[in-house]
Amino acid sequence: MLDILCVGDCKIDIFLKIPEDNPHFGLDEEKNKLFLSYGEKIYIDKYVLGIGGNATNTSVGMARLGLSVGLCAEIGRDELAKKILEELKKEDVNTDFLSQTDKETSISIGLNYKDDRTLLTEHVQREHLFNFASLQTKFIYLTSLGNVWETTYQQVLEFKKTTEVKLAFNPGTIQLAKKGKVFMNILENTDYLFVNKQEAEELLYGQELELTTNNESQIKKLLYGIKSLGAKNVVITDGDNGSFAQDENNKFYHLEIVRVEVVEKTGAGDAYTAGFLAAVLNSQPIKEAMRWGAFDAASVIQKIGAEEGLLTKTELEDKLKSTENN
Repeated sequence: MLDILCVGDCKIDIFLKIPEDNPHFGLDEEKNKLFLSYGEKIYIDKYVLGIGGNATNTSVGMARLGLSVGLCAEIGRDELAKKILEELKKEDVNTDFLSQTDKETSISIGLNYKDDRTLLTEHVQREHLFNFASLQTKFIYLTSLGNVWETTYQQVLEFKKTTEVKLAFNPGTIQLAKKGKVFMNILENTDYLFVNKQEAEELLYGQELELTTNNESQIKKLLYGIKSLGAKNVVITDGDNGSFAQDENNKFYHLEIVRVEVVEKTGAGDAYTAGFLAAVLNSQPIKEAMRWGAFDAASVIQKIGAEEGLLTKTELEDKLKSTENN
């Protein structure tokens, strides 16, 4: 019996750290455009190669926190796939529901420059034909998939309806853009929904409105509106403004971020979700789950990449204890 099965994408992430004084690199802040010298050899400080994808990052995060975690994703049979399998084994993530096809493994390249990152992402077209017949789990965490996603979402929905499994949902950009019947049915059956503020606005209003989260009435309207679509518990993250939640009894929560020096922000949302769901699976209330998520997210953004900074259970417990009386 798994504590949780994470369903989504799995790929290789390569992060390149660009020195701020690199003469061949620049940033037009007014236009939000990154530029580099064409045809030049550009040196980097370092690179980090690891596994990635929302479902993968979250599965590793929860495994480090002591949960029995499985990953349901599709990868290739190439050398990069071997790297994925090795890393998942090292992290003690169950791969029984991982499928391999002859298509190449997807990659993303992150350019880390001036405390932020720009992602170049490849999505290999996949069928995502998974088999849940032998699945025994307490939770399913469903997140972003490529262009072919509705069949898998429908499979998860049917499994949810025929079992007592709890469903956590973090839709991807493609799913939010299309929505549709399957998406809305998933939303109606979601126990815990995780979105950032921009995604929340897109979900509820069909576009980003840039609502200010320092206005409590606005964020409450956003939470209540999304919750009216069917999700029992809704969690919205908003960068430096912290996280907000509304539970199944319509109680409102807000938690500030843990202030740390930021190296780069890749995987912060996945780390928050991993910490939050780990707390829920350890029978913690929502306010405490938000603390678990905040500490895990803060640790990740102090490292390059989505997984290097993920906390172990002992490390998280130490951080929680250190702030109990603050």
